[in-house]
Amino acid sequence: MAGPKAETPGARARALAVLRVRGTAQAVALLPAAVAVVLIAGGATGHIGGSGSGWQTARWVAIGVAALTLAVATAVGVVIARARPALSPTVPVPEETAPDLYRMVRDLADRLGVPPPSAIALTPDCDSWLEDRTHEERRARRARLTRARRAEAGARDRRSALFGRLRLAPSRSPGLGLEVTAPPAPADVPREAPGPTGPVLVIGSPFLWWMRVAELRALLAPVVAGTGPAAHPDIAAARRFVRGLDAAVALAATDPRPDPAPHETEPPDTAPYAVPHAAPAPAGPSPGLAFVGWVARLLLRACRDDAAEMERGVAAASAQRAQGVDYGLRIAAQEQVGLAYAGWDRLLTRVALPAWRMGRWPAQLDVGVVAALTELSRRDRLAEGFASRLGERPACDLLEEPGAVDEAISLLAARLFHGGPATPGPDWSPVDWGAYPEEVVDRKWRLEAARLHAALDTLPRPAGEPVPSAPGGGYGPGFEPDLGAEPTLDRVLDRLSAPGGAEHDPEAIAERLAARLSSELAREEAAQRRSAAAGGAPGLAASGQGVAGEPWLDGLTPLFPLQPPRTGRELLADHVTAMVCCAAMDTAGAAPGLDWLDGPALLVDGSRKTDLTAPVLSLTEDGDPDPLRAWLGGVGVRPDKPIRLV
Repeated sequence: MAGPKAETPGARARALAVLRVRGTAQAVALLPAAVAVVLIAGGATGHIGGSGSGWQTARWVAIGVAALTLAVATAVGVVIARARPALSPTVPVPEETAPDLYRMVRDLADRLGVPPPSAIALTPDCDSWLEDRTHEERRARRARLTRARRAEAGARDRRSALFGRLRLAPSRSPGLGLEVTAPPAPADVPREAPGPTGPVLVIGSPFLWWMRVAELRALLAPVVAGTGPAAHPDIAAARRFVRGLDAAVALAATDPRPDPAPHETEPPDTAPYAVPHAAPAPAGPSPGLAFVGWVARLLLRACRDDAAEMERGVAAASAQRAQGVDYGLRIAAQEQVGLAYAGWDRLLTRVALPAWRMGRWPAQLDVGVVAALTELSRRDRLAEGFASRLGERPACDLLEEPGAVDEAISLLAARLFHGGPATPGPDWSPVDWGAYPEEVVDRKWRLEAARLHAALDTLPRPAGEPVPSAPGGGYGPGFEPDLGAEPTLDRVLDRLSAPGGAEHDPEAIAERLAARLSSELAREEAAQRRSAAAGGAPGLAASGQGVAGEPWLDGLTPLFPLQPPRTGRELLADHVTAMVCCAAMDTAGAAPGLDWLDGPALLVDGSRKTDLTAPVLSLTEDGDPDPLRAWLGGVGVRPDKPIRLV
């Protein structure tokens, strides 16, 4: 096996430059102490100064400055050393749940002549990389040792109390048949063998489901080859230094809330695919750590360029080492990466996001990306050849329980891209693809139709219409709300198109509706987040930092929002579209459906209707109802009939 120093001369040189920055910082911190030592030694030998008061004062000043500098440097060093580097949100895959996948990765590492990764994890993204988590291993070992010592001390105290009540000495007692063994001292507690210290291989979950086994092996070859440079002591030390500085900067920017033993939460053995739980959110900026942050930023600026060049050198060395492994398949695999990314993005934004907004999360996202990419291959002539690969063995067959892994990845994706509770519940439940049209699409449209109908109730009544007998209390003088009307599509068409003065101008009505819908939707989302926070607080408090100990998400706010907030006019168009779809389902026999690339779809006679967007925009943007009325007539929708709302 090739040594870790092979093919990394450029990266090693840059790593040494990074370490020189660390050495320079240490030298600066020790300089006042060196000056003080020189002054004291010179005074004692008579070579520097004498016994005058000026030299004595200089020596004491130097000693004070040296002590202060060493204290500050020690504090800064401790903060940097103990700061937790950021970890990527992942789902761990233990070896017993994916022995074939681990075997494939180890065989690949043997072919490349590099150490194998210590573990494998999956991420809901179209990317793969190596991630160093040795600091978590060290913290976990220290936490287990501390718990073992505390448990032994507690047992010793309980035994002492028992013998005290029985008036027996803690030794052999023939009369009672008790054999008491003196507990080992803390220093005698056997330490666990060091765990794996290599980097963790993080694999994008869409790759496992879409790519074939040979393609995945070829794609991972350059990534696995990076374990060779990662094992180089200089490169590893430089990376630890940079990660510590980065973590110190993040720590200085926020003041973590008090959390007893936050890193001593051990992962439960009963949930190999459990998603990390949320950690308490930071309270705010910390003035006490401002100096540490300033020092860390200063050092980062000093070594930034060298660290970047070091990583480029590592990537170049890894790519060079992997050139001889499945080179032809690597080209084909790279083509699949772009296709997988396109299908994954469409699935999240068009299919998963509407469900997430309703408190439902699709439990088989990776299965859905295969369906989406197969549909793309069917529609796109350039992608026709990709569907022929589906007869080969998929990489997800390397997992023992692909369904459980997919469900964990799907929940993690929902938390990352939308936010929400860490575990399923009444307001955050999974949904299967077979039930998606009825439980998501139909309910989504009817909720939006009900919201639009309620917004119309807040508008002034059109001129000439009789005022209902029910009083509209709570409104301004001269304002008659449009209450008592049935939820029909005609009502929407008339209000957004018929002119009636300044108060009833279609443009003004559209603006009012858009603003009303925006505020109402914001209130509903805020209420959902408050409910999720109240319902998830006990679980979060009990679980601490979660399975992987990753404080990367508060459980309520998306870490990577998929889309910017929708404008009021976009919301109005969506709600009018929902009203039209509800009318089509109730009066024309249409049905809700799922399109793998475009999300919720309206099915008329088993065929998807794709020509509804333009007529709706003509109504909401221009106030012209004729295109939409023509569309309704062609489908057979009766706009005068009431619509069933949720």
